[in-house]
Amino acid sequence: MLANRHRFSYRLILISLLTFETSRRLASGDSNDEACLTNLHQTLEDPSNNLHNWTKPFFSNPCPGFESNLHGVTCNNGRVYKLTLTNLSLRGTISPFISNCTNLQSLDLSSNAVSGEIPPQIQSLSNLAVLNLSSNRLSGEISPNLARCSFLNVIDLHRNGLSGSIPQQLGTLARLSAFDVSDNKLSGQIPGNLAMRNGNSPRFNASSFEGNKKLYGYPLEEMKSKGLSVMAIVGIGLGSGVASLVISFTGVCVWLKVTEKKMEEEEGKISHSMPDY
Repeated sequence: MLANRHRFSYRLILISLLTFETSRRLASGDSNDEACLTNLHQTLEDPSNNLHNWTKPFFSNPCPGFESNLHGVTCNNGRVYKLTLTNLSLRGTISPFISNCTNLQSLDLSSNAVSGEIPPQIQSLSNLAVLNLSSNRLSGEISPNLARCSFLNVIDLHRNGLSGSIPQQLGTLARLSAFDVSDNKLSGQIPGNLAMRNGNSPRFNASSFEGNKKLYGYPLEEMKSKGLSVMAIVGIGLGSGVASLVISFTGVCVWLKVTEKKMEEEEGKISHSMPDY
């Protein structure tokens, strides 16, 4: 009986300590999340002042409870879980301190005017499942190290100014179910592991890759990638052959006509020079 009381008291003390620690952490906030959002706010320009409460004293704790008071911030268990800053007319760049939001699972900055490169530090977000940076002014290349975010389910980078090739490493992301890099300045061949699944079934269709003039390979049409198709080359060859025949035939006809005229003139001269009998 006494042993049971001791066990009960121990459990009660343990629960109290855990509750106190959770309350303390929620009250003080996570220093990594604070650094993440503070630096992101500094590198982003906010002409519409949508992020007005991302500064102190409002910003003393990004996740004071189970919900955040900050615009576009979603919390889970006292940590920043989602950043949804879409269509806010934001400019500027993405801070490399984005990697401090180590619990981040969704980053959506779509439909803004954010420029610069995609910070390579995003590769440190090991829990990231959704990356949507579409419809911005991003430039530079797509880092192959993005494949280190092994939980990525969505990569949407369409309508930017990204250049270079599509990293083949992205095709190794087993959970990737949505992929869109259309309307950029990408070049080179589409990685086979992004174009096809095992068993030769399409993985992503042509709309995921269109709008990149120097990008080629399945599922894009071949003539978009390597210039003229085989049929076009054959057509040009046939057309050239027919044109040559027409020119040659015309030349022969003209030559025959000129020759015939000369012969008639010679015969006329001969008939005039012969005496009459």
